[in-house]
Amino acid sequence: MAAGYAQLLRTRHAARLLVGTLIGRLPNATAPIAIVLFARAEGGSYSLAGALAAAYGVANAVGQPLLGRAVDLYGQPRVQLPAAVVSALGMVWLTVAGTAPVAAAYAAVVVAGLFTPPLEGGLRALWPGVLGGRQERVHAAYAMDAVAQEVMFTVGPLLVTLFVALWSPAGALLALNAIGVLGALSVVVSGPSRSWRSAPREAHWLGALRSRGLVALLGGFFFVGTALGSITVAGVAYADDHGNPSVYGWLMAALGLGALIGGVSYGAREWAGAPERRLRVLVALLAVCYVPLMLVPGPVAMTVLAALAGVFLAPALACAFIVVDRHAPAGTVTEAFSWLVTFFGVGAAIGTAAAGPAVELGGTAAGFGVAGVAGGAALLVLMVTQRVMATGGGGLVAGPAEGSSGEGREAAAGVRSEG
Repeated sequence: MAAGYAQLLRTRHAARLLVGTLIGRLPNATAPIAIVLFARAEGGSYSLAGALAAAYGVANAVGQPLLGRAVDLYGQPRVQLPAAVVSALGMVWLTVAGTAPVAAAYAAVVVAGLFTPPLEGGLRALWPGVLGGRQERVHAAYAMDAVAQEVMFTVGPLLVTLFVALWSPAGALLALNAIGVLGALSVVVSGPSRSWRSAPREAHWLGALRSRGLVALLGGFFFVGTALGSITVAGVAYADDHGNPSVYGWLMAALGLGALIGGVSYGAREWAGAPERRLRVLVALLAVCYVPLMLVPGPVAMTVLAALAGVFLAPALACAFIVVDRHAPAGTVTEAFSWLVTFFGVGAAIGTAAAGPAVELGGTAAGFGVAGVAGGAALLVLMVTQRVMATGGGGLVAGPAEGSSGEGREAAAGVRSEG
């Protein structure tokens, strides 16, 4: 891209905001893995482990757009940090309650998921102001954001494995959430976060969901989330089959490493043409790469397949961020990106819940089969809705068409960045 990642990171506040957001999101990024390992260590079944992770994911999905809308209305510091603290306390509750009684475990993960701070959407709302509102730099930041996420998803599983080995699954949950609170604190005390204000918005109960183009995108990424969620549980079953729990961490890290490689390659150039068309191609390639996982070969070959399955994930996410930018109505910047997190999270929750029974009924290959089916469904949704997504505004369910404006433009108007 026109602006290299190194140049972007030299921009005042950019590195701090990116690193702080990634650290703050670490509990959320590792929660499905950590919850599954914790539940299994407590003697829970695959189905219970998957269901607890799914409950966390659903609660997270509900909380993200609500908290995102609150950020748009009241600013970042007044929402992000209190939410991070309450979410961490939910995980503390889980480690104390364990999996018996089951109701307490469910309540704990619901609290933790519901109050997960919308740091991801918040960062994308800050990029235009930090980068001077220049579209090419903002798009480069979206690609860098997707790449950085894959660093987190590569390191995250290894951190969980390391913390479990050093302490226990409960110790891992506590440590990760304490680190997450510190990350959120680093973001909200920064100048751009404290001074950011959303652009004016039209009052409407649907908020960002007034845009049909945005809704179409969300539908496709629901199934991408389903695929990734199912891999989380199927990977645990694969590691159990081979009698080595560390295999799971390596598989998840390989998935993230593949996405990291794909994201770096994608961000190395500037792409021409409509991002909606490019997104369909990327999701098609992503879906194809999920299918070989059903072969469940030996650990070395499986690690290679896991890396291949991740190659097109970061490019698809980076492209999706641009599509959100094109379709979100004005004044809904954080909420729009939070809806992407929500649909992705709900899909992941469904994937984790479906993969558990699939493994128990059909073996590990069936668990990975859920990912293959979900990838195909994601592509189908984007193909069926391509006319809706053909224009930047994507059409509004209610309100004038001019109410839809790019996320970058509206956020730049609402940011008062220092320096």
